[in-house]
Amino acid sequence: MANIRFSTRGTCSRAINIEVENGIVKHVEFEGGCSGNTQGVARLVEGMKIDIAIDKLSGIKCGFKDTSCPDQLAKALIKIREEE
Repeated sequence: MANIRFSTRGTCSRAINIEVENGIVKHVEFEGGCSGNTQGVARLVEGMKIDIAIDKLSGIKCGFKDTSCPDQLAKALIKIREEE
């Protein structure tokens, strides 16, 4: 099981705590950010395969920003996938 704390960049959230086991997202918790949105994204990806979550979340932008909390979660999952 992989447990990481990923420091986000360019978003209101400061970090994302993620648990992954056998390529499946087990738990996600954002530190900061828009509470309702980050909780919703976290719950939606729990139980999902890493590759599917990455495909669905990569490239999402928040307003004028080049990234978003979902996009940062995808970046964190890519990092986990590369380290497995």
